[in-house]
Amino acid sequence: MFDDAERASAVIVERLRWAEAEGVALLLFPEAWLLGHAYDAATIRARAEAAATALPALCDRVAAFPTTLVVGAFEAGGRRLFNHAVVIEGGRVVGRYAKAHPNEAGVTPGTAFPIFERSGLHYGINICNDANHPEAAARLAEQGADLILLPLNNLLRPETAERWRAKSLANLVARARETGCWVVSADVAGTVDDRLSYGCTAIVSPQGNLVARVPELQEGVAMVDIDEAVS
Repeated sequence: MFDDAERASAVIVERLRWAEAEGVALLLFPEAWLLGHAYDAATIRARAEAAATALPALCDRVAAFPTTLVVGAFEAGGRRLFNHAVVIEGGRVVGRYAKAHPNEAGVTPGTAFPIFERSGLHYGINICNDANHPEAAARLAEQGADLILLPLNNLLRPETAERWRAKSLANLVARARETGCWVVSADVAGTVDDRLSYGCTAIVSPQGNLVARVPELQEGVAMVDIDEAVS
């Protein structure tokens, strides 16, 4: 769904309807979901410019839903470009996290590690390559996070995707054990042109146990009731 915010937003609305019916409080989408991920600076800037209208339009569409939405997009801040995860509640942007360790051309690293709260649960966000840097997760745990959200986008050349096939999940497990936090990821899956993602949408307990995972190469949702899981 590259450069198709209308289609991406329709999928978000569909998932939010499901989340409302299931009583899901917090819904996470993959990295740069709204307009698509990229590594080259020209494409990133174009998508950041498009997000200036696409994101407010999305907020209008989701205003009636009770679920907190976390969705990714490249955004511009003056002349700088950021890889953001945007937190939306009631159709309003209540916060952003900028990827601290961007591996995309021309993207400025974020320096803040904000903590958010939903239903008594404190959570923070890392994005994709941040998972290779334990200190990014540690910054959240130090502030009392119970949960770390990790939007991923592992759409890569097949040989690279194969190298990351096991490593992506291993990173989630390691970050959970190190921090004592729940770790929840959302990833793309399947093929686009010459790119492949096996998908690593998963939920890992603070002990490093895999609680739920969408099967490789399949679209789907992983879900957990954290209150029930710890009771």
